[in-house]
Amino acid sequence: MDETLKNTALLEEALERLRSVLGPSDGFIPLHVPEFLGEERALVANCIDTGWVSSVGAYVDQFERDVAAACGTAYGVAVVNGTAALELGMKLAGVQAGDEVIMPALTFVATANAAHHLGAIPHFVDSALDTLGLDPVALGAHLRRISQARPDGLYNRETGRRISCVVPMHVFGHPADLDGLTGVASEFGLTIVEDAAESLGSRYKGRACGSFGRVAAVSFNGNKIVTTGGGGAIVTDDEALARRAKHLSTTAKIAHPWAFVHDEPGYNYRLPNLNAALGVAQMAQLSGRVEKKRRLARRYFDGFSGFDGGTLFAEPEGAESNYWLNTLVLAPDIGETARDTLLDGLNAAGYMARPVWTLMHRLSFHTHAPRAPLPVAEDLERRIINLPSSAMLADRA
Repeated sequence: MDETLKNTALLEEALERLRSVLGPSDGFIPLHVPEFLGEERALVANCIDTGWVSSVGAYVDQFERDVAAACGTAYGVAVVNGTAALELGMKLAGVQAGDEVIMPALTFVATANAAHHLGAIPHFVDSALDTLGLDPVALGAHLRRISQARPDGLYNRETGRRISCVVPMHVFGHPADLDGLTGVASEFGLTIVEDAAESLGSRYKGRACGSFGRVAAVSFNGNKIVTTGGGGAIVTDDEALARRAKHLSTTAKIAHPWAFVHDEPGYNYRLPNLNAALGVAQMAQLSGRVEKKRRLARRYFDGFSGFDGGTLFAEPEGAESNYWLNTLVLAPDIGETARDTLLDGLNAAGYMARPVWTLMHRLSFHTHAPRAPLPVAEDLERRIINLPSSAMLADRA
């Protein structure tokens, strides 16, 4: 059977199995949509009625407490989006212009953009097949090969630049190997800044994602497990760092009844009370949302059991994932064109599906960025397909 016929047969079987999980598409099933099942309307209306709609208000304070509690940290600082949270988190962790920042090549572009905004240089390392996240074995081997310890930090011998931190990202809500990464970071004296944008509600060995780095960033974009429309948060156990995050994100203005005094260049990154009100209502639904998404994942596992074309990615050992996006990983021997045939066919049939992000080192502005060998990330890039994952689909007949 030639490749075209094989791909057509694969698509037909995938569609049959997808219908067994989700039922008919009824025209179109999006990849991930927000749900508003609590007090969202009432709390947002309260902001409008009282006039507290900007970056100061009781809902901002409550939202910060709720996010910190969900991430198992002492402090939370709400900001306008996840990229801003990553940028400030890296700055607070000591990243300076000209530094290199270790991160996976398999990540959303926001991870790299946050480094660029500080004038830093992303440095890409391979992923692990069992987590999809940054591979501590590959990272350790790479750093032993290219790094040099100096009195003022770790340096890349090949570029002469300082390597200032490691940014693991929990891909599709699945925790990276945090024990392994913490060990490598400790060995080389590197700070961890956790990109927990997709992993709110996920846990690693019983501990919430977002609590492993010196600082972490969370996203509340409209497609995340809970949303503020657009928003993010910095979470940390370091009180001084949290105070500085709030100061910098509020234009570095010194508190005063009427004077406008700013002690350094700051950012207008604070989350408005209007968005925070939405977030407070959404956070109250987090545990139920995670349960529904895990139930949907079980339906996918049952529906695709025995599928020769690939497997549904399961949470890593010791992890409890929020299954933000359910992920079909095509079999290694599947032809080069199979992924695109499936993407075209699934979307045409009304089931929104998408590939993983373009790997960071393939983007034109990263042509000269430092990187380790990336065989696993490059292999996964041609085999990953995300399937509809809205929590409400868990109850779809």
